[in-house]
Amino acid sequence: MYVIKFEDLSKSDIGIAGGKGANLGELTQAGIPVPPGFVVTAQAYEKFMEEAGINDKVMSILDEIDINDTKALQAAAEEIKNMIKESSIPEDMIIMIREAYNQLCQRVGEDDTDVAIRSSATAEDLPEASFAGQQDTFLHVAGDDEVIEYIRRCWASLFEARAIFYREENNFEHSKVYIAVVVQKMANADKAGVMFTAHPSTGEEIALIEGSWGLGESVVSGDVTPDNYQVDKANNEILNVTISDKKVMYTNDENGTSVRVDVPEEKRKERVLSDEELIELTEMGKRIQKHYGEPMDTEWAFENGELFLLQARPITTLGDAVADDGDASSQLGEVLVRGLGASPGMASGKVKIVLDIDELDKIKDGDIMVTTMTTPDMVPAMRRASGIVTDEGGVTCHASIISRELGIPCVVGTGDATTTLKENTGVTLDGKKGLVFEGITETKEEAAPQVVAGAAAPIITVTEVKANVSMPEAAEKAAATGADGVGLLRTEHLMLTAGVHPYKFIMDGREDELINTIAENVQIVADAFYPKPVWYRTLDAPTDEFITLEGGENEPREHNPMLGWRGIRRELDQPEILQCEFKAIKKLHEQGYTNIGIMIPLSQSPEELKKAKELCSEIGFEPHKDVEFGMMVEIPAAAIMIDEYIDVGIDFVSLGTNDLTQYTLAVDRNNEFVAKHYTEEHPAVMKLIERTIRKCAEAGVKCSICGQAGSVPHIVEKLVEFGITSVSSNTDAIADVRKTVARAEQKIILDAARRRL
Repeated sequence: MYVIKFEDLSKSDIGIAGGKGANLGELTQAGIPVPPGFVVTAQAYEKFMEEAGINDKVMSILDEIDINDTKALQAAAEEIKNMIKESSIPEDMIIMIREAYNQLCQRVGEDDTDVAIRSSATAEDLPEASFAGQQDTFLHVAGDDEVIEYIRRCWASLFEARAIFYREENNFEHSKVYIAVVVQKMANADKAGVMFTAHPSTGEEIALIEGSWGLGESVVSGDVTPDNYQVDKANNEILNVTISDKKVMYTNDENGTSVRVDVPEEKRKERVLSDEELIELTEMGKRIQKHYGEPMDTEWAFENGELFLLQARPITTLGDAVADDGDASSQLGEVLVRGLGASPGMASGKVKIVLDIDELDKIKDGDIMVTTMTTPDMVPAMRRASGIVTDEGGVTCHASIISRELGIPCVVGTGDATTTLKENTGVTLDGKKGLVFEGITETKEEAAPQVVAGAAAPIITVTEVKANVSMPEAAEKAAATGADGVGLLRTEHLMLTAGVHPYKFIMDGREDELINTIAENVQIVADAFYPKPVWYRTLDAPTDEFITLEGGENEPREHNPMLGWRGIRRELDQPEILQCEFKAIKKLHEQGYTNIGIMIPLSQSPEELKKAKELCSEIGFEPHKDVEFGMMVEIPAAAIMIDEYIDVGIDFVSLGTNDLTQYTLAVDRNNEFVAKHYTEEHPAVMKLIERTIRKCAEAGVKCSICGQAGSVPHIVEKLVEFGITSVSSNTDAIADVRKTVARAEQKIILDAARRRL
């Protein structure tokens, strides 16, 4: 399928709609106010590249690029983009895009309504990489011909020099990154900006909000130093208000085109957001964070007093902040410029002032890059710099996000760094305090670590703390947390990002290709964690995620796919897919990756478990003997009948509390009308969880949890008390979950000791 509405997308659809499109769909389904729109899918882009016959040519050019040769990189990028711009779009695709745009116009009651056209790559907005600003966005596009033309420009922007460089630096294969395009009704903002639902550098539970006049482009790009607000999420207390001199803004001219203009003198230093608007934003931020189960980076706009959310993505830098340097900067020289601390850390080097993109080559390893504001094209040079200083921008702008992601100290919003600091002079910057000092401070070589009396020791817990992993690219970061293994390795992205229905591989006689694709991706995760256990969950994608794939045209149209043909019930109907998964894991075991276990999802009957094990045995791979074999518990029937599953034989169980909650309470977790009734702490849900854990403990079966409840501290305490053997959470929550588990274990020991007294 070439076009999908926001209402039919969720955050699991990155392979179809890219990160931006998938999250807009997720927000829409969650009842968050999002301007309506649709996505031209990644599969449409793939089809275009194939029919144009340019894909192989593009990959050949990329294979020969030296990304550190800035001019050669720019030349190659221009060559590829011109190929895309000059190629014809398939006629059937054009018809579907026109129809979707016309339906959007009818929906909002406007002829040729203005839309924003945003690139949405399939590797962006992931937990480990934001891809901030790497592809293009076009505002105030009107008319179906213009929409089609700017969609093509978005496709071409996948090969901007900055995007090519970023993918190479982050080890994303060019051939595996596709681009979807978001077409969304423009929010004609009076005021707009960015909100982090937790502090992006420290992780503090405050809403960090930046705003300016007009469209949010001025804040995101860093063209303006916005107002900065901090709100305590616990009680909505406004902790800090910093009013900036907002010199420019983006707005509409008489033709409806987005233009950059000067802010009227009387509004430049006027406060953008009232207390009431800040609280409204904070409440929205708390709602979004609760829905996603992790801190989020969002873009917002107020239009005629009404709040809209324009984008949401996970914050990619939490946990990466450097240790507090105390008063290290207090012993440095004279302060030359002051700004906002945007990416913590100390850096010294020679000043290199960059006022034009053509000057990037002057940045050598270890220099301090000083510019009015960074752009995505500057990322290669930023990578070489030891520190970044800008005149404009706030802590949510492009320079700040990229600097935090790269781990480079950064000071933004100084106002005059490009004129105050002198070329080739030595400076030292403090990216936490937002200060730039005169002179270079030598970095002291770190002494070998010594054991200090009273120093904090690593937290050791009997209850294991594992990671949930969805993408192979995220495995290394997850393993670096010290997680005790992977409690949930989701299969869906491993299969669906290829854009081909898994059953089509089999029907086309390409079974080996499917097996190898699964094995290669799982191996990346198994390698990162070896010899710690990795529990691979077999395919559990609902039918609406298959429909848009090549070969998915025969998928049934289900009224409620969440309750439909998915999980083990589907795989027993199409056992060839399940056996391909078993063969992939068998192949890895034969290569020595014996740390991988298999678990089946969404089982409602022990008979399904028996049939799955029989299919595994048929390929010469014996459950329990050759491989650990377990199951998810996501349906009340499975929790109630856990004794019978244990009798059939299981090595481990993992509680999927997100599904278990909605199936127990008859609450669709994606339906905003009933979202207030969704809670994992409902007594019925907790009784099913407790029953499963205690029955498994009695039988010596390992029991874990991989749903959102496993990241809620007071629920984790109960799980440990029940006797759970491991808790699996998102990567960013592992450290906190381990602390919670340790406290819970200590409390149990203490209570037992008191009872003996």
